[in-house]
Amino acid sequence: MRLECGACVVRDWARTDKASLVRAADNRKVWRNLMERFPNPYTEKNAEDWFDFLAMRREPTHWAIEVGGEAVGGIGVDPLQGMHAKTGHFGYWLAEPCWGRGIMSAAVRHVAPYALQRLQLARLESPVFEWNPASMRVLEKCGFAREGVLRRSILKDGELIDQVLYALVRPPA
Repeated sequence: MRLECGACVVRDWARTDKASLVRAADNRKVWRNLMERFPNPYTEKNAEDWFDFLAMRREPTHWAIEVGGEAVGGIGVDPLQGMHAKTGHFGYWLAEPCWGRGIMSAAVRHVAPYALQRLQLARLESPVFEWNPASMRVLEKCGFAREGVLRRSILKDGELIDQVLYALVRPPA
């Protein structure tokens, strides 16, 4: 997959991205806004584990965000199962030097509809930690609606915080 998004390119991850992935991901400020699957510090071993995880997927659901020929972030969907089979958890991250440049808005604007259609989902859910208003603005700019607040639902970095739930719902056919 390769999506030209203006400010960036969203494409499949490659093992050749290892050095840039470690450089971009090994940042406490990045880690602080992500779920527990994303480690801190982020090492070469973590990058290898990530590539192994991706290799086991039947279909790509996680992609690299590229700027200037280098992977500087990630974006993806974890499709759910069972009764939630038409829902995917949508998430993303970006290297700190790239923040505030419209890169993530461009990536989300292109990837969200692609993921809904490609994975035949009816809904993308994207929970955001209460201390991350920039991510909330990205989702709002890209058509996600704020659906509610899961009060005191996340223990992150030693703090019990709220999680704000955003969703993009595909209209019925």
